[in-house]
Amino acid sequence: MDAGPAGERYDRIGGGYAEHRRPDPRIEALVAEALAGSRSVVGVGSGSGSYEPRGPGVVAVEPSWTMIRQRSPEAAPVVRARAEHLPFATGAFDASLAILTVHHWSDPELGLAELARVSRRQIVLTWDPAVWSRFWLVAEYLPEILANDAGLATLAAVEGALDGAEVRVVPVPWDCTDGFCGAYWRRPEVYLEAGPRNATSGIAQLDAPVVSRAMARLEEDLRSGGWRKRHGHLLALQEIDLGYRLVIASGAATGAATPAASDPHAR
Repeated sequence: MDAGPAGERYDRIGGGYAEHRRPDPRIEALVAEALAGSRSVVGVGSGSGSYEPRGPGVVAVEPSWTMIRQRSPEAAPVVRARAEHLPFATGAFDASLAILTVHHWSDPELGLAELARVSRRQIVLTWDPAVWSRFWLVAEYLPEILANDAGLATLAAVEGALDGAEVRVVPVPWDCTDGFCGAYWRRPEVYLEAGPRNATSGIAQLDAPVVSRAMARLEEDLRSGGWRKRHGHLLALQEIDLGYRLVIASGAATGAATPAASDPHAR
């Protein structure tokens, strides 16, 4: 199977996800609430398995061998496939789950249609660029992230592709254990470490000299007190809205539905 752009990308940058992208229990609770009542779930672009529920009715889809190798022995069984071509019957699952992955798909519209085809409910974690653009890391140090993000399938694309979408704010806790790009908003010194940075696709995909210059400025601002002068108010907050959004939808699948209990792996 052709892994596609997402698989190739994560084969290159995904090596540290098991260490730095551990699911945060507070975000996990929000995902679990959205999945409540779902006996069968397909996790698409599932990576190392973050936020997947446990249970016999759960299966994962992931194109990258690098990510698949980081899955724990207790994780759901994984099928190496792409979101745009899910190898499951129509209506096979109660729910589908896509966590910070849609923007990496080669054809997000087709991938989202596939989610709606194979599941009765879709849960997608994405972000609102209008809110994200105000985050100090990208606004002051790495605006190149915003340039790279332009045109990606984020909140508006997900809402537009899925019927009956409900959007919920996902606050980022100050001590978030899932090291996505906004996780260290109250711990700026962590961005100076290569390991956490490289486990964040938004930073890992930038040219190394760009990141090095930005981190040198951040390091100087932390040393001089400039960062604290501008952002010290954040140190009193327990959580913050950086634009992360959980979209919950019930996109209508086409064709005859196949009960999930029969064989969710059937084509």
